Amino acid sequence: MNKGELIDAIAEKANVTKKEADAILSAALETIIESVQKGEKVTLVGFGSFEKRDRQAREGRNPKTGETMTIAATTVPAFSAGKQFKETVAAS
Repeated sequence: MNKGELIDAIAEKANVTKKEADAILSAALETIIESVQKGEKVTLVGFGSFEKRDRQAREGRNPKTGETMTIAATTVPAFSAGKQFKETVAAS
């Protein structure tokens, strides 16, 4: 499912126009991204949590040459699925 298909499904389930569904989805995603960027954890009970995690520097290999190289430390977004989400997916 892509974003357009998700907007269509939201519009149908919430009985709103596609334009309204797009605005709501975009606002929700922007808010989650901005909050995680600030270092805040966003928890949607039953769905999951979004947070910012620090990844340490590590050794890696250049796939072309096989040469060992250091991969720099970085900060990445992370998602952890909630219990209800995991159970629903596992049951299918």
